[in-house]
Amino acid sequence: MNIMNTVYVSDLDGTLLGDNAILSLLSKKVLHELLHQGLQFTVASARSVVSMQMMLKGLNLTLPIIEFNGAFISDLDSGRHEIINSICPSVVESIYKLILEFGCVPFVSSFNGREDCAYYKDVINDGMRWYLNDRLTSKDRRWRTIEDLMHSFGDQVVCLTVIGHAQQLLELQGAIIQKHGTTVETHLIENQYSPGWYWLTIHDCKATKDQAIRTLVENYGLQESEIVVFGDQINDIKMFKIADRAIAVANADAELKRYSSLVIGLNTEDSVVKYIRQDWSNKCAMKSDSDIR
Repeated sequence: MNIMNTVYVSDLDGTLLGDNAILSLLSKKVLHELLHQGLQFTVASARSVVSMQMMLKGLNLTLPIIEFNGAFISDLDSGRHEIINSICPSVVESIYKLILEFGCVPFVSSFNGREDCAYYKDVINDGMRWYLNDRLTSKDRRWRTIEDLMHSFGDQVVCLTVIGHAQQLLELQGAIIQKHGTTVETHLIENQYSPGWYWLTIHDCKATKDQAIRTLVENYGLQESEIVVFGDQINDIKMFKIADRAIAVANADAELKRYSSLVIGLNTEDSVVKYIRQDWSNKCAMKSDSDIR
């Protein structure tokens, strides 16, 4: 294996980003410099490419990004999707009915063949209201109201997002898994920016970070590369399992740390970028020594 042939993949929220969901000036500066030197780096996040474009603006990523936990593999600059892992329409409709039975209302994220869409109808709690206001304040162009959410099911639906309290969503998650088993991928995580409100996201079973990383490796001829990943939440476990080095930040979920090969500093301390900078420096030094010999 070429000692410089390493691919770094980082989660965003709680990992690469600070608590204010912003990529710090230091992290952006270091990444910009290292990417210019040939660093192979990308991100894998539950976020959409639209929000990533805002926070990663100015970074020249040569590899595509992984969005919606692997539902999309996309070019950061153009937003063009290289891979779309959408949920089967009949499954979407079935899960939607279950969501309504539990007294919840989802946000529907999709691709309509031309552009990404995020549909909403009723906003029934403060957790949903926070999310919608956050996206509208950021001028996220995907968002649109709709009279009947089922009218959106003609799109390629990649995610249903249900926001509520933990116990209610835990029961809903159980009902979805009982009915649809391994055909879907679900994650239940507290929104760190709006404490007390939990998000249940439902994707197709192919929409996972590990499968997306494998696709990148195959499509870009990186089979001989070392894979180094960074994360903080349980939706990072699968990519931790396939990585050569799986690195958790200090603030990571205790369950994720069980699968890590190393725990570094807090996300608020630019720990991911500092680790990459040091690792890259070490590899450059090793390459120089190798060239001299």
